[in-house]
Amino acid sequence: MSISAFAAFDSVKPLGPLSIRRREPGSRDVSIEILYCGVCHSDIHMARNEWGGTVYPIVPGHEIVGKVTFAGSEAGDFKVGDLVGVGCLVNSCRTCEPCRHHLEQYCEGRAVMTYNGYEADGSGPTYGGYSAAVVVDKDFVLKVPGSLDPAASAPLLCAGITTYSPLKKWNAGPGKKVAVVGLGGLGHMAVKIARAMGAEVYVISTSSSKAADAAGLGASGFVLSTDAVQMKNFRSAFDLIINTVSAPHDINALLNLLRTDGTMVMLGVPPEQLSLAPFSLISKRRSLAGSLIGGIQETQEMLDFCGVHGITADVEIIRMDQINEAYERMIKGEVKYRFVIDNQTLK
Repeated sequence: MSISAFAAFDSVKPLGPLSIRRREPGSRDVSIEILYCGVCHSDIHMARNEWGGTVYPIVPGHEIVGKVTFAGSEAGDFKVGDLVGVGCLVNSCRTCEPCRHHLEQYCEGRAVMTYNGYEADGSGPTYGGYSAAVVVDKDFVLKVPGSLDPAASAPLLCAGITTYSPLKKWNAGPGKKVAVVGLGGLGHMAVKIARAMGAEVYVISTSSSKAADAAGLGASGFVLSTDAVQMKNFRSAFDLIINTVSAPHDINALLNLLRTDGTMVMLGVPPEQLSLAPFSLISKRRSLAGSLIGGIQETQEMLDFCGVHGITADVEIIRMDQINEAYERMIKGEVKYRFVIDNQTLK
């Protein structure tokens, strides 16, 4: 099938129109008309080859929400017209230990990314959600609750699960004090989800202007990380810190805010290695951990949780031809808190 898309052709040129090929759907496949696609900061990194390994042309986008237009005979209970989502993965080896434990994001065989990957059968590259339609194996298609706004649900497929997974893993909930470092696409979802889980939530930021935003999202308090007095007042205060920052920063100062046996989970990817002072961990038996999106089962659990609690992202909807401007605004932090493309504007 020939499909309209928007692609990056090298690391410096603006994204532009491209006609791509989608495979003909098989018996296990679900064909999806893409209605909305969230814009993740990793899209910029990949389009501009900032992490290396980008294969051009690349069609970014892994926060996909759309309607089923075809469901194969072995596609389970998916049916035409269903509202569905596709996240960062469209296949995995299914046989390694992580896959057997529903942790496909840590697949030790051959995880297939939604874009900048290769189809499981080796037939060609995978192209993402900056496109009109996609064909995905039914095991990697998710049901989006009808109670949620489709456009504002799109970022749940990456930002939502990326924050839900560690909050669940490290038992955020009643009686727990959680801090979220950084209030952007990931951070604002972490605040909403942790609060819905019953935790007491604080935001830590270098910008005092984020205090009002944090309160508006339901945070109980705000810590200005550039204020030495505030940082001292919150020493040993938190059970869990969710660190979403992708810029250079002092992780030791943040680790000192953890209680005994507390954990800081890294979600952001700073461009340079961060310096760790071991005593920041040793002094209170603290832990420093990382987390990557979530498995398919857990992603569906997250969507259902958000459906029950009415959680979606705060979004600004754009046309497909505004994507290059959106990239520049994202780099400057000029969005609250996630751009979402209206794919029906793709021509």
